[in-house]
This record gives sequence, structure tokens and C-alpha cells, in this order.
Amino acid sequence: MNRLRNFIAFFQLSRWLKYVIVVLVGVISVGFLGDNSLWSHYQNKLRISELQQEIDKYNRINDADQRTLRELSTNPKAIEKIARERYFMKMDDEDIFVLSDDQRTPNTHSNETVD
Repeated sequence: MNRLRNFIAFFQLSRWLKYVIVVLVGVISVGFLGDNSLWSHYQNKLRISELQQEIDKYNRINDADQRTLRELSTNPKAIEKIARERYFMKMDDEDIFVLSDDQRTPNTHSNETVD
């Protein structure tokens, strides 16, 4: 009789155990497996925040360029300023000196003359 009770108790426990196992497998599959899992959702949120930071950076660059374009279209001195600063252009009676912090390596095979 004791064996029969143990078998009935195990059978009732196993009847509920299959539901518990199905629920656990379902939670694991929703949480970690597949394209729509919670883990993928979390990774997508991180990627969206990185892309939003990149968008903000490019918007700041675009705003600065728009200001420069407006200044170039309204101020003729701005064109001269950019030509001098970026492209090292000069007037006929001027000399330009470019100062650099870079360390130059001596080139013994150069054909340049040093004064």
C-alpha cells in the first residue's frame, strides 16, 4: 500500500513537473534564444543609443558647416580667412611660415638643399 501511495504521489508530481519544465523552456527560449529574445532587445537598445550619439555628433558638425557656409556667402573676408588658414594661400607680397610640432627624421638620401 505504501508503494502505491508513493507511485500516486510521484505521478501527481510528474503531472505538474511537465508544466514546470514547459514553462522553464519557454522562459529560456523567450529570454535568450531567437531574434526577438530579451537579450537581442537589450543589444538593440545599446546599438540605438550608440547610433543616436553618432547622429548628434554629425548634427553638430553639420551645424558648424552651415554657419561657415552662411558666413562665406555674406562676408568676403571669410573667404580670404579660410584660404589663408586651410590652404596656406598668400598675397604676392607676403611670406608664410608653417610651424609644426612634428619631429622630422633626418633623410640622408634627400636631394633637398638646406640653408
